[in-house]
Amino acid sequence: MRRLLVVGAGTAGTMVVNKLRHRLAPDQWLISVVEPSDTHFYQPGYLFLPFGAYTPEQVTRPTRPLITDGVDLVYGEVDRVAADRNRVLLTDGRELPYDYLVIATGVTPRPDQTPGMLDGGQWRERIFDFYTYDGALALARALDRFEGGRLVVHITDVPIKCPVAPLEFAFLADAYFRRRGIRDRVELVYATPLPGAFTKPVASARLGSMLDDRKIAVEADFLAERIDGTTLVSYDEREIPFDLLVTVPLNMGADYVARSGLGNELNLVPVDRHTMLAKGHDDIFALGDANDIPTSKAGSVAHFAVEVFIDNFLEYAAGRPMTGSFDGHANCFVESGDGRALLIDFNYDTEPLPGSYPVPTLGPFRLLDEAAVNHWGKLAFRWMYWHVLLPGRPIPLPAHMSMAGKNIPTPQE
Repeated sequence: MRRLLVVGAGTAGTMVVNKLRHRLAPDQWLISVVEPSDTHFYQPGYLFLPFGAYTPEQVTRPTRPLITDGVDLVYGEVDRVAADRNRVLLTDGRELPYDYLVIATGVTPRPDQTPGMLDGGQWRERIFDFYTYDGALALARALDRFEGGRLVVHITDVPIKCPVAPLEFAFLADAYFRRRGIRDRVELVYATPLPGAFTKPVASARLGSMLDDRKIAVEADFLAERIDGTTLVSYDEREIPFDLLVTVPLNMGADYVARSGLGNELNLVPVDRHTMLAKGHDDIFALGDANDIPTSKAGSVAHFAVEVFIDNFLEYAAGRPMTGSFDGHANCFVESGDGRALLIDFNYDTEPLPGSYPVPTLGPFRLLDEAAVNHWGKLAFRWMYWHVLLPGRPIPLPAHMSMAGKNIPTPQE
């Protein structure tokens, strides 16, 4: 009996075990997944919790029913991976053997890595995050009480989960305060370590103009070194005072990755960016946010990468070369407020471009263009996530990015 062990039953881990259970013979393969939580969280929904657009019940489900029959769900915390012995050691002393290991424990916000973020007495008082379930709910209460002042949306450093989410929060905050009739009493500031609103020029220009249109000030190239009371201080000593800080703390992989000697300085597992095979190991893969591939840490990346990984793994386990090659495909809906959103679609080599998706001309979704249909697409994805994506059912979208429907802008003279 061969053993496939997956660590983490989030988006990537759940898709892997559910898909492979139907592709690997049960009498030949034992598939197990290790997960500490009995609750699965729909993390894209965290963005909507602070504004009351989603309820807690809409973003949570019990873990066990999401895992297909025939997969052994092991509740526990990982202490470390003993790669030299093909064992995963749990904190309670249990040891789980494997022939192949998939690391899919994602990244988590680490406010403890920025001086003054946790130890200054402001956490969940004036400083909030929305990248955690508890943080998003606490922020909802803070926004409800907020009657005016300077609200700063801040990214500590990259990479982060869903890199467009801070932009979305800024856009939704603008719309939220307009609905409450207090927008003129709120100064919105967007502080980012990037030189612009996004990492790619065309999308950055488009998103940057949207911030300008909404009178959201941008503090670019702002790399926060510490927080002094109610002031963000950068490494070059620039200061941004705030009345309410909505921050994205440093995102890091799981600590056990570091203890196992498998990660980089952010506890991300270095992998071949096309196959997800861990560098220096022939029996360990890392999927989803847990690896160091140079693309967005987003659910769509996990989905597309898993699609490529499944066929690759079947070839690899059969002793054949992996023929699939992941291209870094990502697409993300970007909520812009007032029932509209953009869509961006890109990969390792091609930046987000205007056009239509997934069908040329017909769409229905519009690329880099605010439209109600994009907003409804984002909301509909929650149903798709629970009922199609996680169960491992096929989605009629290609794993690799297509140039069909995309328009390459003409360079300006």
